Amino acid sequence: MPILLKNTLLVLLSVLLCTAAAEGLVRWLDAEAPSDALKHLGEIPLAEGVQRAWFGENPAPLPNRRPAKPEDVDLIRRVEAGGVTEGTRRSDMFKAWNSAFVGPDPCRHFYLKDAPGQIYVYDPPDGEPWPRFRFLPDRTTPIGLVTNEYGFRGPPVPVARQTKTIRIAFIGASTTVSAHNFLYSYPEHVGYWLNRWAAAKKLDLKFEVLNAGRESIASPDIAAIMKNEVAPLAPDLVVYYEGANQFFLQTVVPDLPPPAASLRIKSQPDPSLLQRVLVDLGYTFALARRLEGLLAQYGSRPVGQSGDAQADAMARVIAEGREWPKPDYKLVWPEGLDEKDPDIARGDLPVSLTTILADLGRIEAIAKKTGGELAIASYKWLVADGMVLDPVRHRLILEYLNYGYAPFRYRDLERMALFQNRVLEKFARTHRIDFLDVARLMPSDPDLFVDAIHGTPEGERLRAWIVLQLLVPVVDRHLADGTWPRKSFPITPPPAPYVPRVVTFECGKKSG
Repeated sequence: MPILLKNTLLVLLSVLLCTAAAEGLVRWLDAEAPSDALKHLGEIPLAEGVQRAWFGENPAPLPNRRPAKPEDVDLIRRVEAGGVTEGTRRSDMFKAWNSAFVGPDPCRHFYLKDAPGQIYVYDPPDGEPWPRFRFLPDRTTPIGLVTNEYGFRGPPVPVARQTKTIRIAFIGASTTVSAHNFLYSYPEHVGYWLNRWAAAKKLDLKFEVLNAGRESIASPDIAAIMKNEVAPLAPDLVVYYEGANQFFLQTVVPDLPPPAASLRIKSQPDPSLLQRVLVDLGYTFALARRLEGLLAQYGSRPVGQSGDAQADAMARVIAEGREWPKPDYKLVWPEGLDEKDPDIARGDLPVSLTTILADLGRIEAIAKKTGGELAIASYKWLVADGMVLDPVRHRLILEYLNYGYAPFRYRDLERMALFQNRVLEKFARTHRIDFLDVARLMPSDPDLFVDAIHGTPEGERLRAWIVLQLLVPVVDRHLADGTWPRKSFPITPPPAPYVPRVVTFECGKKSG
């Protein structure tokens, strides 16, 4: 064998062995890394019968998790090749879109026209365009989402209600479904710990959890999910956690100034070949995900215009992790609205709360009709006037607040987040339903957050732990009065798992 070929093979074998060793090391480090949540564990009061040692335990591996289909991986590559990859474009390929939302021609749809020649669709039973999509049923996507036969994230759940069971449905948006590549969503943690609690108390019952959350949806979608997807499965309790997708401060700032020219982020260049390869490999390999994260973290940074003292001063503020300078604006509060004790019947509540409360009313009525009840959780925002963050480790939080929510000041975001939770709490009190004050107990630790609302895996775990402590008293109360577990269920048969269909199209020139 020629010496050049030998040396080439030796180099390739060395690279392969080193890469395999690095992959194993990264997986070990990810498994052994200390939890950012542990330092806060003692701050969370334990519900009766809950043991703190359970916090580090994980649910059982999903029995319905399978290798992603080759054609699904190819579908993502087609998205990449199309060049329109912002936001959730990759995961959107594994959603069944509401045919009433899509319309007769996908090529005329403002968003779906850029799909790579096909989408999945489903026909809504009521003909309405909400919810705008469902996840494909019984699927493991290349991004990591695992769904059951209903298209809900998580393990299979029996179609018909069983005796000696308590079924809890979690509804909301991205902070409920969690990032698709996380091994567990927060409802899955809650379900595992509730069954752990039941076993420790020697209760002859089982908890079943449905995660009906999905990203980028609003309260009209959530109300439709409750009506068409959740209610037919007869849950005993429905937990609502959402507070961002209708959080529009424009409702109290009528004369909104444009973002200052000095407040900008370097435009993101088209992904390099290395970045595209890492995205593909990241669906399988921890090392690729680690490298992809490093590139993202140390990539573009917020900058000010150079060349003058004022712009340079702004750049220093940004580099120090402080709030970016904002143009002046005036927040106009609705006349006569008591901020501390709001009249929730008003039709002009800020940040879309009038719409949200109307949808919550519908959700509660539907829950009652099927023999269940609604619980509302307060919503956690990581924002505070004067907050300072690490400009590198917490870059995504800084960009979320200062770029995504520009030009709104931290103090106004904080003020409206607090007001939103007061309104939700008053709605719960008025309707005599349980209010789970998650925001009060969730620490404002940026190491637990990806951005201002989404948690890291350990942030999700800690939020689930908090929800557990708040749910146990609710369960205990129902066990004591004999209402749970239920003795009978609706006589209407549960729905059959839905079957999406494929629509293919050719739009010609893509927009970009």
